[in-house]
Amino acid sequence: MLAAIGLQSEEDLIAYLPADVRFDKCLNLKNGQSEYDIIEYFKQCASRNANGYASFLGAGVYNHYRPVVVDTVVSRGEFLTSYTPYQAEISQGTLTSIFEFQTMVCQLTGMEVANASMYDGSSAVPEAAMMAVRITRRDKVLVARTVHPEYREVLATYTKHQGMPVDEIAYAKSGRLDLDDLKKKLDSSVAAVIVQTPNFFGLLEQIGEISRMVSSRSALLIVVFAEAVALGLIEPPREADIVVGELQSFAISPSYGGPYAGIIAAREKYIRQIPGRLVGETTDADGRRAFCLTLATREQHIRREKATSNICTNQALLALMATVFMTLYGKEGLRELAQQNLAKAHYLAGKLPLEFEGPFFNEFVARTDGKSPEQINSTLLERKIVGGLPLGRFYPELKHCMLLCATEMNKRQDMDAVAAVFGEQ
Repeated sequence: MLAAIGLQSEEDLIAYLPADVRFDKCLNLKNGQSEYDIIEYFKQCASRNANGYASFLGAGVYNHYRPVVVDTVVSRGEFLTSYTPYQAEISQGTLTSIFEFQTMVCQLTGMEVANASMYDGSSAVPEAAMMAVRITRRDKVLVARTVHPEYREVLATYTKHQGMPVDEIAYAKSGRLDLDDLKKKLDSSVAAVIVQTPNFFGLLEQIGEISRMVSSRSALLIVVFAEAVALGLIEPPREADIVVGELQSFAISPSYGGPYAGIIAAREKYIRQIPGRLVGETTDADGRRAFCLTLATREQHIRREKATSNICTNQALLALMATVFMTLYGKEGLRELAQQNLAKAHYLAGKLPLEFEGPFFNEFVARTDGKSPEQINSTLLERKIVGGLPLGRFYPELKHCMLLCATEMNKRQDMDAVAAVFGEQ
């Protein structure tokens, strides 16, 4: 190749670069090692990881058991390296799994239609807000301060240059949305009200009452969830117009914060405003049951001005993980899992001073009287326990509070250890 382009050496390829930006030394790397030496090296590195630590950290990412069959299914070549679903004739497996995913999401949320998944819960929130603006032809959005702070940050980033003013609704002393503040801010310019249940403090919001207030002003109600396991026990948010959330709890590893799979579901009359893609059932040339992309409202497929979103894809593999999880557990299994989470969280909460009174699922806010949350977490870490989230980072008025989570993975002795550290002088 060098001869073909008239050069003598590889160095000639970069001869045009000034000498002071060229690297002409050897890289500071060790000599190659044998395979068994490399394996031993990585074993030693792995031994320094946090193996054997109990975790009470939630706040949008939850430590749940992952059935081994999930990885067995998603590791199959047909799914792991599957072709994009645009060409239905060679993508029936992927399209089938997406169709089942959509069906289960509708059953889970009480909605009528769902798309093939979103990037994650945080990006699904602003997509739903923009969807509501298109539907109502209004521009203002109200979001509860009890919605996950990072979800609200993503919403602010999306709407900054969209001409969509966003106002926050305060929370009451109970830790739930302040209905009086909602009533005061809810006017004819509001396109949507966004609330989360269980909210960021782990409390269940008054969705029925909020829905009546929102619908009385002809705005849309967007309900968010971050802990999908809660839907195994609480009533689905059927009063909502749009439901968005995060399915990380359904067999998707915490994995340093992603990637995850978000969902967006809605009433059928809003189907043409749903972003992303949606798989539908059809028949092939021989009349057999088949699947295809029924809606793909993105700018690559339709006129740009009619595109509902610039999100060009879905999280098919991660959505498949959630689909396998839901299939394995079923309705009764998911309910039992949720009951375990509820029982363990309430056992731990019963030993700690709580900041808010009200119904909660598997997360709650505890006061760290006399100590800082960081001090408590430091002590817990010495005992191989990952503590909760210090709330002062997002809520300065709660700087002496910590958000704790208990799931089916937490043992009684670890919960007792957490309570003991809180009680130490």
